[in-house]
Amino acid sequence: MWKAQWKWLVGLTGGFLLCYYLPVGTERFNHAVMESLELVKWYAREHVLLCLVPAFFIAGAIGVFVSQGAVMRYLGPRAKKWIAYLVASVSGTILAVCSCTILPLFAGIYKMGAGLGPASAFLYSGPAINIMAIVLTARVLGMEIGIARAVGAIGLSVVIGGCMHLIFRREELEKARMTADLADTESGRPLWQNVLFIGSMIAILVFANLGKSEDSGALWMVFWRVKWYLTSLAALVLGFMLIRYYGMKWWKLVCIAVPVAVLAFRFPDKPLLAFTAGFLGVGAFTSTEKEGELRNWFETSWDFAKKIMPLLLFGVLIAGLLLGRVGQEGLIPSEYVGKLVGGNSLLANFFAAFAGAFMYFATLTEVPILEGLIGAGMGKGPALALLLAGPALSLPNMLVINSVMGCRKTVVFVALVILFSTLLGFFYGTL
Repeated sequence: MWKAQWKWLVGLTGGFLLCYYLPVGTERFNHAVMESLELVKWYAREHVLLCLVPAFFIAGAIGVFVSQGAVMRYLGPRAKKWIAYLVASVSGTILAVCSCTILPLFAGIYKMGAGLGPASAFLYSGPAINIMAIVLTARVLGMEIGIARAVGAIGLSVVIGGCMHLIFRREELEKARMTADLADTESGRPLWQNVLFIGSMIAILVFANLGKSEDSGALWMVFWRVKWYLTSLAALVLGFMLIRYYGMKWWKLVCIAVPVAVLAFRFPDKPLLAFTAGFLGVGAFTSTEKEGELRNWFETSWDFAKKIMPLLLFGVLIAGLLLGRVGQEGLIPSEYVGKLVGGNSLLANFFAAFAGAFMYFATLTEVPILEGLIGAGMGKGPALALLLAGPALSLPNMLVINSVMGCRKTVVFVALVILFSTLLGFFYGTL
């Protein structure tokens, strides 16, 4: 009892002192507050609708339509290790997502019974092994560091996943024992239907978020120019699947499609309006379904949203306050960062990995940031360390991981990412 009271006393005292000594009125603090709000505003506009909303629906679909037996067979504690880690480690080549968008998908497979090792490999690889980011890194920063990033990210996903499994092997063995019988259970629907259904939503997520870059190749620009046509095609496949195999009434789909089509043709320069209307329509009609799979799909997706969104927005706010945005400073001066990542010492690599782990990088933004830092004197080793740790982690990302798998596992996962990113960066810098 007294221990609990002391915790309250320390917490209240710390909160009071923080409020009492807030440097309100100083130029740096006021600027940092504005940057944190700007970052949250930008995140809400650029990532919530295009990235997180589809990710929540995908995670909900995994939880409802994919049988626990299937997850256990390919990613569970008793699954063949080479299959589990192969699937998890190369997932990023399909999912061009950031460290926050991967979280609903990770939470979905982890809660369905995926082993801690493969789930951790998936959590790391999703944002780290982004094929466009690898290509852009090679084009802008050089082929050498591009190849090092690709090889390092794939290797680290397996190593980090394996370490998580070994460190928490007792829990994993207990989990395998308790779920031994689930590996043989399957849902009544053929696996290919679920794969196509979830794959269509993944296609929507990927195509809608294709980004334009001055350094992109000609083939990538072709895909970028027709991204919304590809997104629409994936949405048509999703609609067909909903009617044909998942029991949605055809008139409901018409009610969803008509506003989307009207907005798409009326505002061709604002595709986000039609995109948002589509997911709002799907959410509205699935939420009003009677008891069944579609209703469970919405409720599971909504449950992920309620648990993850507040933590993400709070984390983005704090990250913006401390570190600012690209080209803008927060409370921590960027010149300190520049001085600490020069050369190729272990300390420089560690600081680059540590700073990258707490910063928030939207997909592809790490490349121009690194280009500027290298121009300011950053060593190649620390540059690789930041590339390996930064996209895979962020402060918002850590808050959500903690809510999914607990504080101990989160601390170990973050420490492993920073440690191995530091070592790989140091090794690369000495070559």
